[in-house]
This record gives sequence, structure tokens and C-alpha cells, in this order.
Amino acid sequence: MPDVSWALGRAAELAERGPQHGGNPRVGCVLLATDGAVVSEGWHRGAGTAHAEAAALAGADPGRLRGATAVVTLEPCHHSGRTPPCTRALHAAGVARVVYAVGDPDPVAAGGARWLATRGVEVLTAEDAGVPADVSGRAADLTAAWASAVRRRRPWVVGKTALSLDGRVAAADGTSRWITGAAARNHAHTVRADVDAVVVGTGTVLADDPALTARRPDGTLAEHQPLRVVVGRRAVPPQAALRQAPGDWLHLPTRDLRTALDRLWDAGARRVLVEGGPSLLSGALREHLVDELHAYLAPVLLGAGLPAVADLGVPTLADAPRWRPVTTRTLGEDLLVVAHRPQGDL
Repeated sequence: MPDVSWALGRAAELAERGPQHGGNPRVGCVLLATDGAVVSEGWHRGAGTAHAEAAALAGADPGRLRGATAVVTLEPCHHSGRTPPCTRALHAAGVARVVYAVGDPDPVAAGGARWLATRGVEVLTAEDAGVPADVSGRAADLTAAWASAVRRRRPWVVGKTALSLDGRVAAADGTSRWITGAAARNHAHTVRADVDAVVVGTGTVLADDPALTARRPDGTLAEHQPLRVVVGRRAVPPQAALRQAPGDWLHLPTRDLRTALDRLWDAGARRVLVEGGPSLLSGALREHLVDELHAYLAPVLLGAGLPAVADLGVPTLADAPRWRPVTTRTLGEDLLVVAHRPQGDL
């Protein structure tokens, strides 16, 4: 068999080029000839574009596809939506073997492996093909958030806070701009540009009047703008900046974030950023709705002021949930810590 371990690692590299917004998973595909040579590569570039397998097939010499092996990070879909099923395209091209890292959790699109197998295509999971766990695990990580959202039928929620070394998001007089430096703020905009929706409470709108747009370091608007969502019963002022910015915005007159997330799921959002203030973030944390936490830590001490998180109902240290650190990154003088919620809370 061609070197599928290398090919799956390469497919994961390709998948990382795709966006996390748009409702679809990031997927990469490498097509290998019978002698192990790379025939073609492809990745999914976003909703409405060709899936990774179709992109790879489109770039291949048809004469080299007979008997080829397709190595894919996610099980090929067997669903007709905005694009045709990848299973039929692979079968029609003469691909003889498919190796995939992760099964498709979406009942609408799943079943591709079984369909291919019943038509004489050899189908193997990465584990069955002998791919090392670290390689297949990297591919699985690419779809973990999306797969979790699909299984729960609720968006993957990223919570964001920017705080001082002593855990404050504003000084005693209420000033909060800017705790972090330009590098951290620029990074936060890249996160906005890679989610389907950004959510704040009415308190943040009234106090800070944010535009909630995703901007590049030079101040220009990013190509993708998330849906701007305000949660709360108070009215959004007609002159609010988020009303004037390009793109769509939505006011959900509820204090129940779970209900708001259900609405956003129905609207197609699969990755949501909760950005709006300690009250909203604390409520989301208390309800175990935050899946991924981004904490931008600035080297400043305030000693007093608004805490980053309100009471979470933790009576003693032994009961405090231990989040799982995923990455740490220096951004100028600031530090970004990304952590996932405890596995037991998923």
C-alpha cells in the first residue's frame, strides 16, 4: 500500500488552510497512484465550494486515477447538497481504496464508507491502515469542534476575555480600553473573522458601542464578517455602531443564552464567539456552554475594578473545573491562553 501515513499528515496540513466558519468541516485529501506517487491534492475552501475529494479529483490526470488511493481526513460524504456526493465522484473516477481518519457524525452526510465498500472499493479507517495515532489524531483535531457541534446540535462556543494579571477587565473607574496591546487585539480580530457569529449582551452595546466587525491590522474589513448578535431584553439604540457596520446583525430579546444558541444553530451557525462582557461570559460558563476559552493576559496590575468572571457557584477549590490548556502564545507583551472545557462537561 502507498504511504498513507505521510499522505494523511499532508491531508491534515491542507485541511488547515480551510476556514472554520461557514458550517462545514475543514477537510483535506491526497490522491496516491498505485506506485505511491502523489496524483493530486485538495482541500475544502468553504461552504458552497468543492469538497476536498472533488477538488483533488478536479486537479488530477484522469488516466492516473484508476486504482488510486484517496487519503482523506474525514469520511467521504454521501449527500447531495450544494455540492454532489464525494462518494460517487471517487467511485466514478476509478479510485480503488479510501483511507479516512474520522467518521462523519452528521447523519445527513454519513454512510459514505459503507456505500463505497458495497461497490468494491476497499475502505479503511486510519487505524485499520496502520497510521500512527499522532498522525490520525491531528486529523481528528481539525474536525473536533465541528463534530461536537453536529452531535449536540448546538454551536461550538468560543468564550473570549482580555484581562490583567490580577484578573480584571476594567479599572475601578470603568476604563477598559486598552488592557491588551495591538498584537493581541489584532489576533482577536482573526478569531472574529473565523466564526459564524459573534455574541454580546445589551450591556456591552450600551456601555462600549462596539461595531463587532472583523478587521485587518490596517483597519480594513476582513473578507468574512460574522453575524453580529445582541442578546438581552433592552433595545439596541438606532445609532449603535453594530447597526451601521457592513453585514448582518441580529437582536435576540432573551436572557437565556441556551435559547439564543438554539436560534443560531437553526440559522446555520456552527462556531460562535461569545465576546460581550463579564456578565454574558460568566452566565455562559455557569451553564457549561463555553467549549473553548481564549484568555488574553496583559502584564498590568489594577488591584481593583471589574473581575473577568463573576461568581460561578464554585464553593471550594476541589470543586473547581480544571480546563485543558491547548495552546499558549505570546502576542507582543501579552499572552494568549487557549483552553478547552473539562472532558466530563462535554
